[in-house]
Amino acid sequence: MSRKRKGAAVNGWVVLDKPFGLGSTPALARVRRLFDAAKGGHGGTLDPLATGVLPIALGEATKTLPFVIDSDKEYLFTVCWGMATNTDDLEGVEAARSDVRPDRAAILGVLPRFTGNLLQVPPIYSAIRVAGERAYDLARAGEEVVLPPRPVVVHSLVLEDMPDADHAVFRVACGKGTYVRSLARDLALALGTVGHVAVLRRTRAGPFDEKMAQTLEELAISLASEAALLDSPPLGGSLLPVETALADIPALAVTEEDAALLKRGQQIRTTGIVPHPGYETANAPVVQIHGGGRLIALVRPEAGWLWPVRVFNL
Repeated sequence: MSRKRKGAAVNGWVVLDKPFGLGSTPALARVRRLFDAAKGGHGGTLDPLATGVLPIALGEATKTLPFVIDSDKEYLFTVCWGMATNTDDLEGVEAARSDVRPDRAAILGVLPRFTGNLLQVPPIYSAIRVAGERAYDLARAGEEVVLPPRPVVVHSLVLEDMPDADHAVFRVACGKGTYVRSLARDLALALGTVGHVAVLRRTRAGPFDEKMAQTLEELAISLASEAALLDSPPLGGSLLPVETALADIPALAVTEEDAALLKRGQQIRTTGIVPHPGYETANAPVVQIHGGGRLIALVRPEAGWLWPVRVFNL
């Protein structure tokens, strides 16, 4: 008996506006069900209490996930001064209190200390592995968790608003591995108080921003309307091309013959391939290759050759 097929071959990116209270993995499962997609993955975990941009790769787009996971992110977050929690956000229990409430001048004065290349201690309630175990599992079991500081980069940190004495709203643009919860915790300590993240929203992840994002409800309505119009399974007006995640990677077009070689996993020579203006093949670690109007492969230039790293079946 043949194995039952699970889902269709749907290829592309969906930019989900993840709702409050839903984890990233369940959110991915819901999107896969909406598209009846056989394969999927998400481009960087958002905590259940966070909202905003969760890029979801379907089908062949999963081969480009590392470029989104490793990309810069932007967040809008609110710090609540005066109470620390053991998780550094609303999910935890109270760990410390302070009567100190920083004013605007004090906050603006410490912001430069939290931009650039930093060493940051992750929250103990995080997915970082300690001796093979997740830190949050050890913390929940009551074990002492000590995480070493890790290098992160914060490109910008801006005070957006101070709605009242207990809260301040910030916008941060940062690199891979930066924990906003740790940033809020350390900001509070630098200001002589304690604090936690009360609201967290991701507004950008690599090339995907909140203007592109749709809620689960909007996706369902869009796909249902499309299916009714086409009288066929929805292929996704809400689906972005696989190469959307590769916006910062140089692109080359090749002949049908070279495209066929790459799709078979064979390298091709760079001779005769004309790069785009201002682009040197030898200086790029990875190049995207197109042929016949389709994404063919990601290749590594080396000594006059283009070696396939990822081949796409589109």
